[in-house]
Amino acid sequence: MTQELGPIQTKLRTNLESINARISGTCRACGRSPNDVRLVAVTKYARWEWVQALAKIHSTFGESRPQQLAERQPQLPRIQWHQIGQIQRNKARLAVQHASVIHSVDSLKLLKRLCLLAEQSDRPVEILLQVNISGERSKSGFDPGVITDSWETIARTAGTHAKLTGLMTMAPIGKISEDARPVFKRLSQLRQQINERDTSPELTELSMGMSSDFDVAIEEGATMIRIGSALFDGLETNEH
Repeated sequence: MTQELGPIQTKLRTNLESINARISGTCRACGRSPNDVRLVAVTKYARWEWVQALAKIHSTFGESRPQQLAERQPQLPRIQWHQIGQIQRNKARLAVQHASVIHSVDSLKLLKRLCLLAEQSDRPVEILLQVNISGERSKSGFDPGVITDSWETIARTAGTHAKLTGLMTMAPIGKISEDARPVFKRLSQLRQQINERDTSPELTELSMGMSSDFDVAIEEGATMIRIGSALFDGLETNEH
């Protein structure tokens, strides 16, 4: 039986308040302001009625699939939509048309493609470079050494419509959240190294941390955390 919108929204509100309390507590403990951390609600596996209910109490969503992003964004245009999943070059146009922020730019070729599409469509978009800090073959992203060695070329590629604002990474799934700390620390250090150069643009964003490890990510400087399972906990899963 389909759950009524009221109970769904009540559960989502409870989960959201719990997550926000953890964000605030972690920020206070490490001397940061909770206002410096954005919660991106990952709606990849969320049913549409859940997304609708969440939109009444939260305003930043992240989608992994450009096709699903293109279906959902026009129905909730007031939400700030983020593209957080890997993008095939033939789906790049969908990401530019429907996302305000793209987290998963994992190659110079894709960056060039997105910049061209943003200019052609006259639609500004924020770009985050995905970095494969852990070196896992199963994960895409720039090698950290390539980022530092080729930063001037990367920075020149971005245009006025596609603004480079930060870096993103995914940590290996560990038994405890502390397993992710070295990865998050290295991404933060990489951003600092780039920002110390006399080149623009300055990177202000660090997208890192998910449901299992966002506390550690915040301690290491995350400005965006991507939360899915913790937010929809207690609702029947739509994942198969």
